[in-house]
Amino acid sequence: MNKSKSTNTFTNPETGRISITEAFGESLAKLLAEKISSAYPGFQSKSFIKDVKIGVKGKSYTERNEVQADMLKKYLPNDYDSALKILLKILGPENPEETGMFTNYYWIMPIGKFVEKYGLDNFKSSIKAIEEITKRNTGEYAIRPYARNYPDKTIAVCKKWANSKNFHLRRLASEGLRPKLPWAPKLDTWNDKPSPIFEILEILKEDEIKFVKKSVANHLRDWMKVNPQEAKKVLSKWSKSKNENTAWIIKHATR
Repeated sequence: MNKSKSTNTFTNPETGRISITEAFGESLAKLLAEKISSAYPGFQSKSFIKDVKIGVKGKSYTERNEVQADMLKKYLPNDYDSALKILLKILGPENPEETGMFTNYYWIMPIGKFVEKYGLDNFKSSIKAIEEITKRNTGEYAIRPYARNYPDKTIAVCKKWANSKNFHLRRLASEGLRPKLPWAPKLDTWNDKPSPIFEILEILKEDEIKFVKKSVANHLRDWMKVNPQEAKKVLSKWSKSKNENTAWIIKHATR
């Protein structure tokens, strides 16, 4: 998240530099309501904004993000896939850059939380939504309950993403499956037998995009804490490579 460690501030492109907590309050509800109304004229914007304003009082950033998602669930059609189609319509153009996911596209976070929280019974449509979300913001949080509940299916999807031409999807293939992802519950599904995860990282070990390389390095650093014996085997194998991108990953994973 693009914020200052000392002041805990957030660069909101709409209103300037404000606290990250404030950014996820009434102003975000108004922005979401405006976008949703263009795709779904029946959206009760005033009631949505009012409920968000009441619901976020005294809450942290992450709690406020969840309030926004809960209010989306309340005011969008009851059918999950119907609601999801509306939300996907408002995503706009993909992010062509490695940066900007938490600034220009910060407003997509509640949509990711909506998918994370309410889409588990709809794997196919939810995974497709996570693909689209991560091309603009990130699906690294939304994918985790799917990894727990559908481990084999999720691994198969992440292998596909790891081979994608889209660097956002390649990055998600790594970042979403990290066992110790910051600001997210731990993912211990593969702690004892991480070979499916390492197969994905193997695909990404020579990636030229720094955004992806950084994720792979951080992912391996997680495994050095969770299962150091298996992580060291991977690092030992990769250390024999002469590829400069692999060398970069090893350096940053072990520093």
